Amino acid sequence: MQGLFNMEQQELIPHLFRTEFRKITAVLCKYLGIEHIEVAEDIAGETFLSALETWTYNGIPQNPVAWLYTVAKNKAKNQVARQQLFTKKIAGELKKSSPKTEEIEIDLSEQNITDSQLQMLFAVCHPAISTEAQIGLALRILCGFGIDEIANALLSNKETINKRLFRAREKLRIEKVAIEFPPESEIPKRLETVLTTLYLLFNEGYYSESQNAILREDLCLEAMRLNHLLIENEKTNLPPVNALLALMCFHASRFEARKNENGEIILYHDQDETLWNRELISKGVYFLNKSAQGNKLSKYHLEASIAYWHTIKEDTHEKWESILQLFNELLQIEYSPIAALNRTYALSKANGKPEAIVEAEKLNLKDNHYYYTLLGELYTDIDNTKARQNFQNAIALAKTDTDKHTIQKKLDELV
Repeated sequence: MQGLFNMEQQELIPHLFRTEFRKITAVLCKYLGIEHIEVAEDIAGETFLSALETWTYNGIPQNPVAWLYTVAKNKAKNQVARQQLFTKKIAGELKKSSPKTEEIEIDLSEQNITDSQLQMLFAVCHPAISTEAQIGLALRILCGFGIDEIANALLSNKETINKRLFRAREKLRIEKVAIEFPPESEIPKRLETVLTTLYLLFNEGYYSESQNAILREDLCLEAMRLNHLLIENEKTNLPPVNALLALMCFHASRFEARKNENGEIILYHDQDETLWNRELISKGVYFLNKSAQGNKLSKYHLEASIAYWHTIKEDTHEKWESILQLFNELLQIEYSPIAALNRTYALSKANGKPEAIVEAEKLNLKDNHYYYTLLGELYTDIDNTKARQNFQNAIALAKTDTDKHTIQKKLDELV
């Protein structure tokens, strides 16, 4: 019986930490104020430590989540009472009789928990702090990731992450950022920063060079969960939010097919279509249709539309011509070298390799291994000597063994 309990406990507490730590932290941050963000994190952490100690000896309570919320609430009340007592001592207001503190009420209703997470999302995505810090704080406070996990996910180390988070908390404290919804007139502008953070958070998982496959998928799922929070709120359920979620659904639908058991990238045309998640593709179509209700075209609309066409495996001229035109629009809205590089691939499929080679070489991205990999593919069967040279340049620039191995396979296939 004891062994069964230990197994249940070992699985339950980490699960609850991932699902409830973020909720407890967000509510306590909102209650205590942004200046006490570390205190809120500490209380949430101490709550789970208490659970580990208490449940080991007394067994798992009938309602573990309610137990956690009660303990967290009591710890927060004690923290505030101690602070009030200290303040009164400093002010000389403490009388000989036992001090009486105001009754403290912390709203742990489902609605306030949801609102607090959404309000905290706007707070940590404040333009006063760097994008890297926004992602780090989102992972810590809103996703319940530990420092080791964040360091692994962002290909960094604990010391760097701790320093980054410390500076970000200090900046939010100095700026006196409120944990609240922005005024309705400011939501669209503030939402841009929030969506950028979620977009980059998803990309950290989808394009991660970390070998931890579970962690990579978790990053994507957390970005999608936070995006869902925006959609569930009437004030933030706006077209670009739906477009971004559509984009995430389309990409996530191919997650299982993108890498083999050795962690090597499986290129789009070599993927097993039966591994694509059709339910996620259907959800992507649903949110893409919802995003069309607005009158403003965002980069997320265009990227989601490009991703939609990639859920159709057949190589048709209509498909690649549509993708090419979407890339043309995307580059007009927001130019990026990677988008331009991807456009040249679509150009090769729509209009042929010779035209694409001319456009690709104009980009001159000589510090990017994807640039040389694409040129290698474009020159294959046209000028295999140039193809070989480009693949060799790509291997020299590739940062991971997985990328090097993938490119080497293409090099080996040249005759």
